[in-house]
Amino acid sequence: MGNSYAGQLKSAQFEEALHNSIEASLRCSSVVPRPIFSQLYLDPDQHPFSSADVKPKVEDLDKDLVHRYTQNGSLDFSNNLTVNEMEDDEDDEEMSDSNSPPIPYSQKPAPEGSCTTDGFCQAGKDLRLVSLCMEQIDIPAGFLLVGAKSPNLPEHILVCAVDKRFLPDDHGKNALLGFSGNCIGCGERGFRYFTEFSNHINLKLTTQPKKQKHLKYYLVRSSQGVLSKGPLICWKECRSRQSSATCHSMKPNSSVSSTVTPENGTTNGYKSGFIQTDAANGNSSHGGKSNASSSTPARPGNYSLSPRPSYASGDQATMFISGPPKKRHRGWYPGSPVPQPGLVVPVPTVRPLSRTESLLSAPVPQTPLTGILQPRPIPAGETVIVPENLLSNSGVRPVILIGYGTLPYFYGNVGDIVVSPLLVNCYKIPQLENKDLEHLGLTGSQLLSVENMILLTIQYLVRLGQHQSRALAESVLTTSEFLKEISYELITGKVSFLASHFKTTSLGDDLDKLLDKMQQRRGESVVTPFNGDLNECVSAQEAAAMIPTQNLDLDNETFQIYEPQLTVARKLLSQVCAIADSGSQSLDLGHFSKVDFIIIVPRSEVLVQQTLQRIRQSGVLVDLGLEENGTAYQRAEKYVVRLDNEIQTKFEVFMRRVKQNPYTLFVLVHDNSHVELTSVISGSLSHGEPSHGLADRVINCREVLEAFNLLVLQVSSFPYTLQTQQSRISSSNEVHWIQLDSMEDMSRQEKLYFGLNEYSKSLQWGITSPLLRCDETFEKMVNTLLERYPRLHSMVVRCYLLIQQYSEALMALTTMASLRDHSTPETLSIMDDLISSPGKTRSGRGHMLIIRVPSVQLAMLAKERLQEVRDKLGLQYRFEIILGNPASELSVATHFVTRLKTWRGNEPEEWTPRTYQDLEGLPCIVILTGKDPLGETFPRSLKYCDLRLIDSSYLTRTALEQEVGLACCYVSKEVIRGPAVALDLSGKEQERATASENDADELLMDLERPQSNSSAVTGTSGSIMENGVSSSSTADKSQKLSLTPSFQSPANSMGLDEGVSTVTAGAGDTLKQECDSLGPQMASSTTSKPSSSSSSGPRDLPWPGQPPQGCRGLPAALPPIVILSKAAYSLLGSQRGGKPPASSSLLPHADVAWVSSLRPLLHKDMSSEEQSLYYRQWTSARQHHADFSNQPDPASGARTCHPRRLLLTGPPQVGKTGSYLQFLRILFRMLIRLLEVDVYDEGEINTGHNESNEVSQSEGEPWPDIESFSKMPFDVSVHDPKYSLMSLVYTEKLAAVKQEAIKDAKAEEPRKRGTVSMMLTKYAAYNTFHHCEQCHQYMDFTSASQMSDSTLHAFTFSSSMLGEEVQLYFIIPKSKESHFVFSKQGKHLESMRLPLVSDKNLNAVKSPIFTPSSGRHEHGLLNLFHAMEGISHLHLLVVKEYEMPLYRKYWPNHIMLVLPGMFNNAGVGAARFLIKELSYHNLELERNRLEELGVKRQCVWPFIVVMDDSCVLWNVHSVQDQSSQPMEAGVSSKNVSLKSVLQHIEATPKIIHYAILGIQKWSSKLTSQSLKAPFSRCHVHDFILLNIDLTQNVQYDFNRYFCEDVDFNLRTNSSGLLICRFNNFSLMKKHVQVGGQRDFIIKPKIMVSESLAPILPLQYVCAPDSEHTLLAAPAQFLLEKFLQHASYKLFPKAIRNFKSPVLAIDCYLNIGPEVAICYVSSRPHSSNVSCEGVFFSGLLLYLCDSFVGADLLKKFKFLKGATLCVICQDRSSLRQTIVRLELEDEWQFRLRDEFQTANSSDDKPLYFLTGRHV
Repeated sequence: MGNSYAGQLKSAQFEEALHNSIEASLRCSSVVPRPIFSQLYLDPDQHPFSSADVKPKVEDLDKDLVHRYTQNGSLDFSNNLTVNEMEDDEDDEEMSDSNSPPIPYSQKPAPEGSCTTDGFCQAGKDLRLVSLCMEQIDIPAGFLLVGAKSPNLPEHILVCAVDKRFLPDDHGKNALLGFSGNCIGCGERGFRYFTEFSNHINLKLTTQPKKQKHLKYYLVRSSQGVLSKGPLICWKECRSRQSSATCHSMKPNSSVSSTVTPENGTTNGYKSGFIQTDAANGNSSHGGKSNASSSTPARPGNYSLSPRPSYASGDQATMFISGPPKKRHRGWYPGSPVPQPGLVVPVPTVRPLSRTESLLSAPVPQTPLTGILQPRPIPAGETVIVPENLLSNSGVRPVILIGYGTLPYFYGNVGDIVVSPLLVNCYKIPQLENKDLEHLGLTGSQLLSVENMILLTIQYLVRLGQHQSRALAESVLTTSEFLKEISYELITGKVSFLASHFKTTSLGDDLDKLLDKMQQRRGESVVTPFNGDLNECVSAQEAAAMIPTQNLDLDNETFQIYEPQLTVARKLLSQVCAIADSGSQSLDLGHFSKVDFIIIVPRSEVLVQQTLQRIRQSGVLVDLGLEENGTAYQRAEKYVVRLDNEIQTKFEVFMRRVKQNPYTLFVLVHDNSHVELTSVISGSLSHGEPSHGLADRVINCREVLEAFNLLVLQVSSFPYTLQTQQSRISSSNEVHWIQLDSMEDMSRQEKLYFGLNEYSKSLQWGITSPLLRCDETFEKMVNTLLERYPRLHSMVVRCYLLIQQYSEALMALTTMASLRDHSTPETLSIMDDLISSPGKTRSGRGHMLIIRVPSVQLAMLAKERLQEVRDKLGLQYRFEIILGNPASELSVATHFVTRLKTWRGNEPEEWTPRTYQDLEGLPCIVILTGKDPLGETFPRSLKYCDLRLIDSSYLTRTALEQEVGLACCYVSKEVIRGPAVALDLSGKEQERATASENDADELLMDLERPQSNSSAVTGTSGSIMENGVSSSSTADKSQKLSLTPSFQSPANSMGLDEGVSTVTAGAGDTLKQECDSLGPQMASSTTSKPSSSSSSGPRDLPWPGQPPQGCRGLPAALPPIVILSKAAYSLLGSQRGGKPPASSSLLPHADVAWVSSLRPLLHKDMSSEEQSLYYRQWTSARQHHADFSNQPDPASGARTCHPRRLLLTGPPQVGKTGSYLQFLRILFRMLIRLLEVDVYDEGEINTGHNESNEVSQSEGEPWPDIESFSKMPFDVSVHDPKYSLMSLVYTEKLAAVKQEAIKDAKAEEPRKRGTVSMMLTKYAAYNTFHHCEQCHQYMDFTSASQMSDSTLHAFTFSSSMLGEEVQLYFIIPKSKESHFVFSKQGKHLESMRLPLVSDKNLNAVKSPIFTPSSGRHEHGLLNLFHAMEGISHLHLLVVKEYEMPLYRKYWPNHIMLVLPGMFNNAGVGAARFLIKELSYHNLELERNRLEELGVKRQCVWPFIVVMDDSCVLWNVHSVQDQSSQPMEAGVSSKNVSLKSVLQHIEATPKIIHYAILGIQKWSSKLTSQSLKAPFSRCHVHDFILLNIDLTQNVQYDFNRYFCEDVDFNLRTNSSGLLICRFNNFSLMKKHVQVGGQRDFIIKPKIMVSESLAPILPLQYVCAPDSEHTLLAAPAQFLLEKFLQHASYKLFPKAIRNFKSPVLAIDCYLNIGPEVAICYVSSRPHSSNVSCEGVFFSGLLLYLCDSFVGADLLKKFKFLKGATLCVICQDRSSLRQTIVRLELEDEWQFRLRDEFQTANSSDDKPLYFLTGRHV
């Protein structure tokens, strides 16, 4: 609506007409409302300005703004310039229209340290033509090189690059007002004011700088390429004033598509013709940040309707413009019209509660915007006369925005008005489908017509007061632009009137004189620094020497990681693992063995120091093995880099490290990543800002994107600018801070986070002094001043007023009580608190007040002014005033530094405060300046946060919230009161948290290291010694408070991350500890020593329930009080009726734009994850945003997200730094864990029971000699430690063993098995998580075709044991088909090829390897590539039918043997039985096949390998001969490959005479004694070579779940076959926590209720036909579990009575550890243990066959009262067995002694009968 100073509408008539029209149009639904413009009344508006104010210089803000709207936008789209400085186009002597004297020009002093030499720029670069004439100078498109003249160097020309649009054409016309230039010396770009540019190039002018005066020549290159002086720039033509042109009348067509072609061609680079706007993306083509007027009608419904310019493709806006306007022309030159891309931009509203955002989104080169319709003369009809003096009176051209209806005729000086379609274009909402409308909760009929929306907007604009229109105008500027504007107002002296206004006090006295008078009255003395009243004075020397009491506050001393930080660190780790496991091959964690990092922070010296402090205190450099303990402090600096001009060199060094260390995983942390995320290529958009595009240049450079060993972690409290449609971070790679959902969660926390939401909610607490405040009195004063000074930016006015307020409050509180009434109560109470609190104690501690002044110049002014007032009042020892400028370090007066050192205790002499946290307790005012707060943490003594300057320029969500973020912190629980009992944490969030926690738990299963009992074994394990922080800060329950030295914290560490320092104690017992810190006994590290040696000795960490020393008396930590401007208060404080604060509906960030004006609202329950998805859907990056270039693929529409980039987001000051440092630590732990493996480390059991080996063996023999070996007795005792809780096998020697000893050993509770961590070697077996180049083909699950490459083959054979045909399936990958024989047609699988006994191939092993596996498709060690040294081998996975798809997915290149479906619930016995049966059948087939080829049957290789899926490493041992010393000989061990072990065993002489060969289990306790005999004849387990020919008649029991191998070994041995164990080889087994031989979860068959008590093993059996609960589990499983626990009931006489074992015939079953079993085979010619003179305490008959007869049983003697247990398949066979074996002769049975397993009859229960020996 033009400008508020541009003449006023006759408001009463206008409003009445508007009101009637709006009412009529809202009543009628179809008819287009009648136009309300019939006459436009314009008359001059006389403003009471001073003569200086109305002088025709149009550099004032308001004209400035309107001019920038009426100026031409750039055609050179690399530039984003808008006209903000209206340079005069006449020289000084031609200012005759104005009677005002010129302002004397005083040049702004050059910045400190910059060059001021004539002919050089402030950066010290030569600009003289003589020096540069041979240089190649790169200039952007659309720029020209021109020569400037400096008055001090008349003989030289200075070279400058200037945008040619701001230079005149050959006729001296068409130069845009303003300036845009670059310095070609230092390369700084985007100078928007000639004043500023002239300062930069050191012109040193005494008059007002003018481009017309000082830009003299074009520069041209000669044919030799020499740059030389060219023609003069023709500025003068435009001086001749055109008289008012003859009046024309015209009537523009109201539809915007008039098509009249101007006559002239191209002038000054602007092409004639029409420029049409492109509708699709609603982006304006001009470079600047343009905005269109918007208002949101307040209407019900959950959608927000905010207009934006989406130009329909048919709207061809056309413009007729007769050249650019000059400043004081009465009319426009009536010459040929020049069309010009318009920049008429309606302005957005700033009514605080409405939706406010920039409506013309980012510039897009391909869509030139048209906006200005130049009125053309047309015949008179219904006319509106444009007054002749309109332009001279108003100083601006009014803009008429087309709404609807027909425009009147304009008559008169039509060149003085602009008609623009921009407003109507704002309301063109894209046609929405019905489903989109439904999504928004709308129907088509609910949408207002464009006309009605325009009317409502107009009505709103009409009601805007002058202050609001100013706010509206100011909000159009970006932060950088308004800071430039303020700096310009200060440089040019525009503030002088305002400054002089504040030279007097509110009472009218001269302020300076008054202060001087007070200073004289006080004399030399000053107010006492502390512990005294404001009236008490002391001498300055005395004040400086006063020492406060020491007040060590240890709460701030120790760096700790708290529970939420740990959880978030784990979430980050979990996400990194998800990237690695995604199958995209973008991250191979198995490749790395080290972690290194760099942290990039915005340009803030304090933030750099703060981050360094956190790194030093956390000890992360030592923990990651990056630095030594002594040097880590100094070396920390290379890990933190600031985004300034030096970053390029530091970053190149870092990237060199990345390239040179391919086995190190680097993490680039981009902290506060939302700051300055502008693109490198958006050119002069930077407005000369040094940090422009640097972040983009660093994190989006090609090297970073391509480095496979580099993760990028972007960290932000306000991530909205990273969450657009063009985001480079996948939404699944976002990690959000956890929310404490339940009261229980909160009650566990000592302190709670107090953030933006809590501030907003605190307004409902109803307390007398609210935490969020608005100073109404101050706002009224501001409004009065703004009316008086309409041409100044409101922030300037606010700042001057604020300085006066604080100055007068200081005076009122010390010397002039009469001023009290003139300070606002708010200011007075803050100052009173600030200056009186140090006086109350001898410690002198006080509060901090932050005054936020974004403009550096204003902040310096405020500091100087307040300091002057303070010093003259004698308060310089009472409180400090500090300028918080991001560009510089903190500067604190010496006496205050001394005071801080005293409070802190043992600081070194040279200590100075470097971070705001270092100022803890110091009474001070921090004037915090800079464009954005950058994440600096403030001390707990921060009490007040004055944000009264944060007003209408901060109308994006990020800008506003990051200001209030300054005050966010952790507070004592007691603080949160009132409705805060439930801190609005929804159940949804809780579920989400649990879900993510579970993910984290799963992830940790490979990390959680079980307690190692020894670290001596693993010299290379490299686990970290925790230095108080490392990977854990709270002990688990078992440890309580007894801390071992490894958990002690270095005494000199202090502070904590982002405000978490206020939390006093660890976050509760329940915290799971990271990685390996499960127990205090940790393997100590080679890289990291306990850091407790540093400084004064170790100190315990504070634990739950044990507050740290010195903290008990601390007052409750309270959140700071925040004072807001009215605009900010109404946006942040409006959380009413369950709605979110209005700030959340603002545009999220100035660098993004809404995709559509019609979109759903954010609702209050939206989690940060949901908000992210919302912004990713509804916002897009503007052209100058670093992500703008990440456009979707035109073909697929897919966007490219970088796979190794993560985003960590959490509220301000919540503890993100500590969290990501912890993440680095646990990432390193995980990489080490990926290189380590936990293997079982347990000594052999039952070593005293074995038979003495009479047969001597010579040591060092590589293979057993069959003659002597077969003479050795078989040792029936089981020595494998996994069977420590199993029934002993009876031997004669066992009978002599002292029973008490065994009793004690056995009675212990089931214990955790001992493990130790070993480094994986190149010969290890791996699970799916291992990836490397060598075994890539072996694993290869990338190609989708792989699945179809394998074929399914049925294989059928008959089994005598099962008594039926068995059909197995082979899945054979194409690459493995060579191992099989197929029928001639190639379809039918005939057999699996077997080698010959005589084959000698060093590159192969002969035996096929079978690995049964269940539940371990990911974790089973099925990758044998490295273990087999890459040679050819035949490996078959044996899997259950239901698990086959999973195994096939993870191991597509493996041959699978799929068991029949009937075995889905079977135990391991079934798998071993089928492997052996199949192998024997195959052996026969191969013998038949090869026999036809002339090979003898016995020459076919009869062995197979059966090994577990947890075998990880193999070792060879030798005894070192140390006979010369009396000490025992040592054992040397070496890791070897599975290939070498198998090849060695396969080379055993006469191998076909051995039934089973195996190796022993590794243990750290292996001694030379246990290796004395190189071979043993004993049990072998887990990894065996099985001779299927010899063992043809000995079968695995296919029913068995437990001890199937012991049972098989005993039966093999009793058949007289040889079992040989090679003792010089050992096997390491990995402790795998999932799958394998896991127990069934026993549940009732029919669930009655969910909450049943667990079912005990004794309930696994019941009386037949009873009402007992039937269970859903296999009968055999229930039986075996029952027998393990029922020895007391079944065999009471056998308990701990090893002289009288239980007799078990043809079977070994575990009947509990306190019972011995005597195994006897019923087969003829079998070899059995001698039972001479043994009285058995019981008899166990299990599914006995016809070999067991009554005669056999009569050979054995039983104790009186011995018990019997007979187990059969069903009741009838039970009765038959009792009769057949004549058991009733010697055993007494009762009816109630019959039992069955507790299955239903469908599940075929087993039956058993018990009885007593008579």
